[in-house]
Amino acid sequence: MADPTLPEQIADRLRRDILRGILAPGAPIKERDAAAERGVSRTPMREAIRILAKEGLVILRPARSPVVADPSLKEVTDALAVLSVLEVLSGRLACTEATADEIAEIGRIHDRMTEGYGTLDSVALFEVDMDFHIAIAHASHNPVLAETHNAYLARLWRARYLSARQGKSRVRVLRQHGAIVEGLRRRDPDMVGAEIESHLEHLVINISQHFENREEPQVRRPA
Repeated sequence: MADPTLPEQIADRLRRDILRGILAPGAPIKERDAAAERGVSRTPMREAIRILAKEGLVILRPARSPVVADPSLKEVTDALAVLSVLEVLSGRLACTEATADEIAEIGRIHDRMTEGYGTLDSVALFEVDMDFHIAIAHASHNPVLAETHNAYLARLWRARYLSARQGKSRVRVLRQHGAIVEGLRRRDPDMVGAEIESHLEHLVINISQHFENREEPQVRRPA
């Protein structure tokens, strides 16, 4: 794999800032200031912002600073419905199309995630989680499916991160990932499809709860 270009490196740093909430939903990204803060020129910064715009993480505005995307719950759940179909299909195809080495690598990614809960920060751990799902899509050996999956995954990057941060989900996520790996080893498309579908159903629940909590009015405590 080729080394990332400077704009790709900048996009990766900006993406992590968005995930962590350093760049909050709706916040403007001032190209000049952002470039100066990172010690780069405006040209690679502009390209990095365009990368994030293609992923749906940033909204470009004519003659104004781009802003961090702030999709509605409906927009997120609509995209998740499509992503669920893509991931179930990729998992089922991987049962017949994946090589033994690819399935072994998916298992190793699951092991890294299991071990990483005690050592990795939340963003690094989340990226291992996404590597797991990306590897399954590639193991389908359907390039169009893998490309479409990657586009939707990028668009839902922050939504999935917010879900993954919920500590109560950790045991369930690891159990489901383990069951997906076992289904791939058995070459059992029904088992894999069912586990992936259940996995993403819980993601929708977590995201819905996040939006509900965000919209709850703040109760002022008496002085």
